[in-house]
Amino acid sequence: MAVRKPIFRPYHQDQLMALPPNLDDLIPADHTVRVVNDVINAINVEPLLKAYHVRGGSNYHPLLLLKVLVYGYVTNIYSSRKLAEACRERVPFMWLSAMNKPDHNTINRFRGVRLKHTLRSVFEEVVKLLVKEDLLSIDQVYTDGTKIEANANKYTFVWKKSIQTNKEKMKKQLEEIWNYAQSVAADEDMAPEPPTATTIDKESIKATVEKLNKVLADNDQVDKKVKAKLRYINQTFPVNIAKYEQQEVILGERNSYSKTDTDATFMRMKEDHMLNGQLKPAYNIQISTANQFIVNYTIHPNPTDTTTLKAHLEQYESSFGKVPQTLTADAGYGSEENYMLLEEKQMEAYVKYNLFDKGQNDTYNKKYPFAADKLFYNDQLDVYICPMGQQMHCIGDTTKKTTTGFKQIYRAYQAKNCSNCPLNGICHKSKTNRIIEVNLNLKRLKQKAHELLNTDEGIRHRKKRCFDVEPVFANIKQNHGFRRFMLRGKEKVEIEWGLLAIAQNLRKKAA
Repeated sequence: MAVRKPIFRPYHQDQLMALPPNLDDLIPADHTVRVVNDVINAINVEPLLKAYHVRGGSNYHPLLLLKVLVYGYVTNIYSSRKLAEACRERVPFMWLSAMNKPDHNTINRFRGVRLKHTLRSVFEEVVKLLVKEDLLSIDQVYTDGTKIEANANKYTFVWKKSIQTNKEKMKKQLEEIWNYAQSVAADEDMAPEPPTATTIDKESIKATVEKLNKVLADNDQVDKKVKAKLRYINQTFPVNIAKYEQQEVILGERNSYSKTDTDATFMRMKEDHMLNGQLKPAYNIQISTANQFIVNYTIHPNPTDTTTLKAHLEQYESSFGKVPQTLTADAGYGSEENYMLLEEKQMEAYVKYNLFDKGQNDTYNKKYPFAADKLFYNDQLDVYICPMGQQMHCIGDTTKKTTTGFKQIYRAYQAKNCSNCPLNGICHKSKTNRIIEVNLNLKRLKQKAHELLNTDEGIRHRKKRCFDVEPVFANIKQNHGFRRFMLRGKEKVEIEWGLLAIAQNLRKKAA
C-alpha cells in the first residue's frame, strides 16, 4: 500500500519573474495610504516649496517627505529612525517614497526645520479641502484642552517661588553682615544701602559686596566667622543672582519650567500611572473640532484652560479670516474675560460657568438656600433683598485684576440689622452684619449663558461636545499611544502636534 504524502503549494525563493509586481498592485484600493497620498497631492504646498533655497545640492522632494511623515503619524510611527527604516522595508512607505530611501537625519531635519513656518498652512489646506467635501463645517466648533508630557526630565525643575525664597535669604544675610560692618566701622560711609526685596539684582549685589570687602576684608578686628561668611558671599552671591535673573527671564509669567525643555511648564497630569497627580513638564494643547475633525490647534505653557481662549481664537481668525459662529466649551472656559471676548466677537457661546451643573441640581440648591446668588436683586434701587426681606445697600466698589491683567469690578452690599434676625447663624456665619460681594457684569454674563445653555440648541450642543472633541484626545492618546512629545521646544512641539492633527483628520476621512 502506497504511503500518501502531504501536498504543498510551490515555494521557490530564487524563482525569477518575467513581470515583477508593481508596488501599486500590492496596496488595496481602500488603503489609508492612498487617502494620505491623494490629499497631499490635492492641497496647495507652495509655502513649503518656498522654504527651499534655489542654490545648493539636490534635495528629496518635500512632497515625498511630507507624505512619509504624515503617514508615519497616521500609523503611530513617530521616530525618524523608524520612518527611515519603514521607507526601506514597508510597502506603503516604499510606494509613497517611490523607492527613495531618505535617512533619519533628512527626515528629522525636514520635520524640525523645513516645516517650522509652513506646517500650519498645510494643516489649513487640509481643513479647507475637507470643508469642500462637506465632511465638516468650521462655523460650529467644540473646544477643549489636554496636557501632554514634554520630552524633559521631571527632576530638572526651576520654580519661581524657590527663586524668590533664595533671593530673600540672600537679602537677609547681606543685611546681617551690613549691620555688623556698620558697628565695626562706625566712621565709614556705608552707602550704598544693601539691596531690598525689590532692588536685589546683579548691580546692587556687586556694589554691596564691594563695599563690604572694603570695610571688612583687611580689618584684623573682624570676627573669623564673619570673614568666612564674607568669602562665601564673594564666591556665590554674584554668580547666583546672575543665574536667578536669567531664570526669571525664561520663566516670564509662568511659575516653573524644566531645564531640559525651557518652554515646558510643570503641570498635574490626570493619566499619571502612579495615580497620585504628579507634577510633570508638559504643554497645554487646545483644539477646536467639528465632527471629530480638528479645525484649529494651539500650544500653551499655562496649565489652566481659562487663559488660553483668546490666543486660540486669534489663531482661528488668522487661519480662516473669521471667527466661528458658535463655540461650545466646558466650565474651564467660563470666566468674565472669556464671556466678554465672545460677546465682542458676536459669537454664540455655549460655555458653562463653574457652578452651572450644580445649579441644575435641586439637592445643591436646597443645601445653600441663602447663597448670594439666590438673593433677589432690585436693579432700579441697586439693592439686594436678604432672606428676611430687608434691603442690603451698596457700600462701595472694589477693582481686582486677574493674572492676565483683566479688570473685574466687585460691588459690596451690607445688611442693616442682623443681630436680632431669627436667621442669624443660618443665613451667614459672620458676627457683624452680612456683607456680600457681587460682580454685576459677571452675573449678567452668567445669566445670559444660563439661558442660552438651556435652550433646545444649547442642550444639543452640550450633548454633542462630549462625543465631538473629547474622543479626539482619547483616540490620539489611548488608541494611537501618543502620550509624550518626542521633540523639545514649543516651536518643534507645535510641528509635532500639527502632524498629529493632520493625521487625525486623514484617519477620520479614511474611516
